[in-house]
Amino acid sequence: MDAQHTPNRTERRRHPRAACDWPIEITLEEGSFGARLRDVSRAGVSFFLDRRIPEMTVLSMKIDLPPRSEMENPTPIQGSGVVVRCQPLSPRVDHYEIAVFLNDLSKENSRRLDAYVAREADVI
Repeated sequence: MDAQHTPNRTERRRHPRAACDWPIEITLEEGSFGARLRDVSRAGVSFFLDRRIPEMTVLSMKIDLPPRSEMENPTPIQGSGVVVRCQPLSPRVDHYEIAVFLNDLSKENSRRLDAYVAREADVI
């Protein structure tokens, strides 16, 4: 396959993503855990966590999108999804990058995520 036809990661995505660096709370059968969000889109999120989560695990998540100004409150987003990737950050560290496909997100929360991604200058 030549370079012109080699698919890259960005081309396969249906929705744009925005880089982020703030907390996310995930809930699994064994409890709730704090993690660090890496990026968001209406279709999914990626975050860093100090434990492995097997692929196809269903989880709930809660994030607070940052406000546009100091006069506003953060925008809460809640939903659930399925782990589609869990990769160790390093062989020597028990931390993982986890990608979740959001399969249960309200239309309002999808709209909020789209608005956040659209206004971010750092879209990846």
